[in-house]
Amino acid sequence: MGLSSIRLLQTPPIPSLSSSTYSCCYSPSLPPPCTISKLQRRPQLFPSAAPPSRGWNLSRKRCALAVRAAAGGSEAEALRRILESPGIHQGPACFDALSGRLVEKAGFQLCFMSGFSVSAARLGLPDVGLISYGEMVDQGRQITQAVSIPVIGDGDNGYGNAMNVKRTVKGFIQAGFAGIIIEDQVSPKACGHTRGRRVVSREEAVMHIKAAIDARRESGSDIVIVARTDSRQAVSLEESLRRSRAFADAGADVLFIDALASREEMKAFCEISPLLPKMANMLEGGGRTPILNPVELEEIGFKIVSYPLSLIGVSIRAMEDALAAIKSGRVPPPGSLPSFDEIKDTLGFNDYYEEEKRYSISPSQPSYQRGTVYSPGMSSAYSTKLTTGERPEQSQRADAPSDPVVEVVTPYVYDNFSSGDRSRQSGMWPRTLRLKITGRNGLEKLDVRIPAGFLEGMAGVIPGLGGVNIMQMLEDASIEGGPESGKILLDFNDAMGDRIQVFVE
Repeated sequence: MGLSSIRLLQTPPIPSLSSSTYSCCYSPSLPPPCTISKLQRRPQLFPSAAPPSRGWNLSRKRCALAVRAAAGGSEAEALRRILESPGIHQGPACFDALSGRLVEKAGFQLCFMSGFSVSAARLGLPDVGLISYGEMVDQGRQITQAVSIPVIGDGDNGYGNAMNVKRTVKGFIQAGFAGIIIEDQVSPKACGHTRGRRVVSREEAVMHIKAAIDARRESGSDIVIVARTDSRQAVSLEESLRRSRAFADAGADVLFIDALASREEMKAFCEISPLLPKMANMLEGGGRTPILNPVELEEIGFKIVSYPLSLIGVSIRAMEDALAAIKSGRVPPPGSLPSFDEIKDTLGFNDYYEEEKRYSISPSQPSYQRGTVYSPGMSSAYSTKLTTGERPEQSQRADAPSDPVVEVVTPYVYDNFSSGDRSRQSGMWPRTLRLKITGRNGLEKLDVRIPAGFLEGMAGVIPGLGGVNIMQMLEDASIEGGPESGKILLDFNDAMGDRIQVFVE
């Protein structure tokens, strides 16, 4: 698939917009904004020339996804537009949803999922073929769901033969990847910059790329196929160039030779199949490939560049430093640790709270007024007051027989009814009281156990307790040495003829 199959630029257009400019990722020869006249022009939601501010949030992600969906776009189409746009495009490699979100927040147009970093973060193991297809797909799905920019996934060697490659490509499509890298290492595969690289035959490697393209067609997808060869270190530069030409003839969208050893080798690679984009891999910290800046890479002829170890590497060092500080009795210094507010902002707490307001309801009555006291057939003033919040004098009482009452006293109820001094921790205050109300017909209307402090609020609920200084009575009981369990504190009939009794439990 040649350049004619790769379409322009960032995000599908909003129908009502007619902007004719966009910003490229990195193009010193065409400073943004630059005008495009021959190809369809689309506005860009995340221009890399102006990275999003700290106020970036999930709403922008949802907006970007909605715009793309409304225009019938996909992650793969967005990636193809990026590949067709001017300049070289940088893609840091993430390893989980949080690191992917940080890449997008920093203003990058795309990101990679690094198999090296996922193996390290998910398994704590080296990239030597130990991580499985299922683990990579699961990790990738978490990443693609967390971001709105295209993600290119590391499909390793397809985890087997050509049939396994097809399953891998289909799984990555379902996980939401915009692109997939398929390499030609034998199993178990490993990082291309480590020793002992071995590759399958050129013919088998080409069949793997053809299988990937067939899987894409069968899925009705447009996922970008990045054909990678590790034959530079395993065989020779000449073999890696021959394989790259064969991958291009088979229909690959992007070509990638890993572990090129010099600028000259990089230039030789970019000269083959000039219509296809080339990918560079800047393995930080001591890989085989020279580390060049974006301007130099673009001059050589590269279109996209990955940075596979930056995020996992600085994460490892930052955690080591933090653990050393904690072990020595300190905490990480402010310069190395974001504030709690910054952490919440990055994770989307504030955005969540704003969206939550859309579904809020008007403040309702406390739970005890919505029915924490239930009694089938109960229609006395006590049940009316406790379930609806009416004043007793506003309702009529009936003395119909009722079943025993069951009440759940929640912390909210206790906190709102007990307004006395909570500092009192001795005498009666820690005790539990039993409140029993018996109707004049001899049937039990209420029998509950409540904290002592709760009774203060009950004076406003039960008519018979109105005007009675319950708290003083409890204080007096405490001064008297604390009543024994089962002792009656109150026993009287209210104005309606109901008997009210308060016992010490």
